[in-house]
Amino acid sequence: MVSLSLAAKLNSITSARQPGGAQQLVAQLFEEARDDVYRYLLLIGLHPPQAQEATQEVFLRLYTTLLKGVEIENPRAWIFRVAHNYGLKVRTNQNRTHAFDPALEQKLTSAEPDPERGLARRERMANLYHAIEGLSEQQRRCLLLRMEGLRYPEIGEALGISPSTVGEFLRRALARLQSALKKGQP
Repeated sequence: MVSLSLAAKLNSITSARQPGGAQQLVAQLFEEARDDVYRYLLLIGLHPPQAQEATQEVFLRLYTTLLKGVEIENPRAWIFRVAHNYGLKVRTNQNRTHAFDPALEQKLTSAEPDPERGLARRERMANLYHAIEGLSEQQRRCLLLRMEGLRYPEIGEALGISPSTVGEFLRRALARLQSALKKGQP
């Protein structure tokens, strides 16, 4: 997670425009947040290669924004907002080209030592996946960003909604997931 000292460092680097400062900061943020951004892009429906490219594009956009002298108050929220918007754009283009079957990839990459446990785990994950698919788009986005460790204000900033609305979306999402999982169906 990005610390407050990073936000302070970001402000000092962008305002002072130190040579190489933006590059160092983006490198540090990339190391700290790239896996979270990549997972988020996968969760919103990007294929792994597109998610990798989109992750790099997000940090490239951060770098170019910093070079322009723009001050970013909350870099983590900014990164996820750009990832979210860019990811939706890429997902739209990706859906036009070809369908991706996550089950096929799972079968090809699975190395379960115990097939029975593996099947039970895959069934639980499939039930959870279907329950998450049953959520509204806003509930799903809030839930995925919360799972990435963002706080309500950061989620609100990333999605352009208030923190109280984030809380309401998350409350409804959790209630629907609990209900769906208790029934054993989506």
